[in-house]
Parts: sequence; C-alpha cells; structure tokens
Amino acid sequence: MYWRKLLSLAAVLLFVSTSQTSAATLSTQQETPLKKVVAFVIDDFGNNMSGTAEILALPVPLTVAVMPFLPSTKQDAELAHQKGHDVFVHMPMEPVKGKRSWLGPGAITTDLSDEEIRSRVQKAIDDVPHAIGMNNHMGSKVTADERIMRIIMSVVKERGLIYLDSRTTDKSVASKIAQEMGVPHTENQIFLDDVYSVPHITQQMEKICKRIGTHPICVAIGHVGPPGKKTASVLRQYIPRIQKEAEFVTISKLVHQTVH
Repeated sequence: MYWRKLLSLAAVLLFVSTSQTSAATLSTQQETPLKKVVAFVIDDFGNNMSGTAEILALPVPLTVAVMPFLPSTKQDAELAHQKGHDVFVHMPMEPVKGKRSWLGPGAITTDLSDEEIRSRVQKAIDDVPHAIGMNNHMGSKVTADERIMRIIMSVVKERGLIYLDSRTTDKSVASKIAQEMGVPHTENQIFLDDVYSVPHITQQMEKICKRIGTHPICVAIGHVGPPGKKTASVLRQYIPRIQKEAEFVTISKLVHQTVH
C-alpha cells in the first residue's frame, strides 16, 4: 500500500511538472512576435499606364490593384497573376471633390440605388481575372457612407474577397463595417507617390523604413501612371534595405498572418 501511494504521488508530480512546462512553452510561443512584414499595393492598373512593365518587373511580391472595364484590365491582371502577385479590383468610388470623369466606367456613386450598387460591384469583380480582393479608387465620399459600404462589403463577403481600405479619408467606415461583417480586411498607412516626384517618393520611402523600425506591419500604396516609373525606380533601390528588417508580402498573406 505504501509503495502504491508513492507511485501515485510521483505520477501526480510528473503530470504537474509536464503541464507547467507545456504552459510555459505555449506562453513563449504566443509572446514571440511575428516577423515584420511590409505590403506594397500598386493602384491604377488596367489602362496601359506608364510604369506598368517596370512595376511588374520588381523582384518582390506585390498587390496589384486593377481597375475594371478598361483596355488592359484583363491583360494586367493575367500578368500580375502569372508573376505571383495578388490581384485586387481597384473599385472606382465617388470622392468628395473631383470630376466624375476621373473615376472610369462602372463607378460607385452615392446617388445609386442599393440594387445598382450591388450589380456594379459584382460586374467589376467578374471583369478582373484572378481577383482575390478589392480596394477603393478615390472614394472619399463613398467610403464614409455606411449604407453603401454595407452593400459593397456584403458582396465582398459573398465572393470570398479581402477588403483593403485605401484610406482616402479619415472619415472612412470601411474597416469598421468589414470588422462587423466578418470580412478579412486591412488598411493603407502611407501613400508612396501622391506627389509625382522622386524627392517626395524617396521621402515617403524613408517614412516607410522608419515605420518598419517601430511597427510589425506596414501597408503602403503607390501607383502606375504619372508616377509609375519613378515609383518603380525608387522602390527597387530600397528593396535590399527593407529586406534587412522585413519581409515583402502580399495583402492576402499579411491578412492571413494577422488573423492566424
């Protein structure tokens, strides 16, 4: 009986010790920070824009946002997909200020009915091959409108897409509604080339490098078109420096890592 009690006590002590070790290991694993990641999104593909070839030739994964219903929409989406980049629908949305002619075909505007908004979003997704996500082109007025963003997010969710809020206004409700509706999402933090000059793009890249030094995640948006070749050139120069601190990822990988 005495030996049986000793054996039972030893088994209990072994179980407690193992449990404590496992808990400590799990705690350490949970506290281990994720590797820093940076995601570059390049907007305005789809219209044979200057810089398209140079951006697609960059040796890092990108997220390529392609506008629907334009001359090179399908070609640009196919090329981006072949190179392993994420393809997003760059959905035209009404801004607070600006000409409607800047939006392009199939744009979402605040005067549309619920049914028309849903139809336009569905058609845009269908028009961009390999699309796995969506972000807004312009859209400072639309992304601040809860009615419209709920309709857009419902389609995005139905189609299994990610939503990237380009953050063209600090009044945007896109991320809040995406969160409420269970849509995988993230948002832009820095515009890389909102001024079309090498000094400005370089200045923005320095901001990105500084952010990488203090944050685990950085999302930045650049463009083809007027700044395209300059953006590609500056980004290419910074790739080795960024890679010393962070991994280049697509938005889908960033969202997956954040969720998991």
